[in-house]
This record gives sequence, structure tokens and C-alpha cells, in this order.
Amino acid sequence: MPSDDWYLTEDVHDFLARAGEFLRSRPAAHTTALTTLEKLRMGGAGADAAQAPVFGRLERSGEVSAVFYRLTPQSRLSLTPLTPEQAEALAAHLAALGHRLPGVSAVGGTATAFADAWQRHTGATPAFRTAINLYRLGTLTPPQPVPAGRGRPVGAGEHEHLMQWCRDLAKDLGEDVTVNADTWADTRFGEKRYTYWETPDGTPVSMAGVNPMVAGQVRVDPVYTPADRRGRGYAGAVTVEVSRAALAAGATDVVLYADPANPTSNALYQRIGYRLLTDWGVYDFT
Repeated sequence: MPSDDWYLTEDVHDFLARAGEFLRSRPAAHTTALTTLEKLRMGGAGADAAQAPVFGRLERSGEVSAVFYRLTPQSRLSLTPLTPEQAEALAAHLAALGHRLPGVSAVGGTATAFADAWQRHTGATPAFRTAINLYRLGTLTPPQPVPAGRGRPVGAGEHEHLMQWCRDLAKDLGEDVTVNADTWADTRFGEKRYTYWETPDGTPVSMAGVNPMVAGQVRVDPVYTPADRRGRGYAGAVTVEVSRAALAAGATDVVLYADPANPTSNALYQRIGYRLLTDWGVYDFT
């Protein structure tokens, strides 16, 4: 495939004007790209030029069939699905342009194909970092029995408590992120709406966040229950609560990610109606 079919820009508005229809054509599969790029679009006139963002689309005869983006030099390349030949052509094109990539994130087969191609063209060694399962909601099925309590929106006066739980979650996941009042808006936690599941005495015992709806899709993220409250059905109850609210708000797709190494969470999501859509792979390049 000729690398000339890839068109690059640093302007998120121009990119979305040309590739937005393609991304919206599969909102569940493109959930991360849609929410990430919409947040960037709403943040100002364009991406911060000092961060050297790059957006690309694979287009032939006026039809876009794949895209990629990288928001900062420290960000991994994010890709929509590619054939091995397309991944090879893109790796050759970016290498020829002098791009340096710290890694790649894409559906499993695409991530592997691009990582292998990047090694061939640059000599960088790919190291598999993690796998992620992407689920899409089918028929919502509340767990039985439902634990005592109720779901409710997180109040404005509970922001410090919410941030502490997000710090605890980030620590559990090994994420290198600072979560406080100053950094909140720039973290992955900042743009979401949160719901607590509370016990009958009003004690929060679990939380779930949701991304803003884009192209009819809503992503549930994160879901967190403190360690001393786990195993009591709270995570399932709060996930059902936010999933039901998303559907009531008009979402056509409700999705979430889960660590395939955590059989408990994967089994939970499947019990309440989520079905595996695809697997995701992440590689680091050294």
C-alpha cells in the first residue's frame, strides 16, 4: 500500500472534519478516539503546538478507512484497526519522516503488526506491556440480589473524597499520575460524571464514572471499590446504575474496558450484560 495514502496534520479540527464520519461510523469500537479527540476539540482552537501532536488518516478515493493520533511526544501512537500491509506502510512512512514513538496502542492484531513493522524500520525493540478487553453492553441484567443501598451522583462537597478514591485506584493500577485539585482537569478522571453506591446509612462503598456522550457512545470508566468493601456486589450495582442512566440519556452504545488478567471483573461485567467486543494490546518501544 502506498504510504502517500496517509495524510498527516497537527490540526485536530481539520482532522475531525475529514475523519470524524469514519470514527462515528463505529462508535463503540472507536470509543477512546472519540472521547479523547472531542475533549481536545472542546479545549480550545487546537492542540498545543508545543506538544507536537500528530493526527493521520488513511484515505483513498475520498474514503477514510483508518486513523491514528499521538497527542504528545511522550504518548503512544493510537491506531484504529489495520491490515498487516497497512501497518507496514504506516510504520515505513512515519519512520521515513523521522517520527520517534514510545509505543503503540491498538486492537491486538494491529498493535502486534505495527510493533513488528516498527522494529523492522527503526530497530526499536517492542515490549508487550498489557492487554485490555473492550466490552459493549447488550441487554442490561441487574445482579441478584441487589446489595442494600442506592446509587446517587457524587456531590460537589465530596470532591476531595472522590479524588482520594481516584488516587487509590491509580495506585492499584500502577499509574504514574498526580491527582489533586490543581491537576484534576488534566487527568483521565477529570471530564467524567461520577456516581456512588451508598449503603442504607449513607456511606459510599463503590463508585463508577462515565465519559461524556460522543456519537451516541458512553464509556463507563472507572469502576472502583475500596479493598475492604469488595466481594459484596457493590461494583456490579453501581455499574448497572450508571449503565442504566446512560441508556436513559439516549446512548446507543455503552462500553467499558476490563483487564483480562482480572477474571472477577470480567465475569461481573458479563453477568450484567456486557459482551466482549474486541481485545486491545499495548506495546512499549525501546
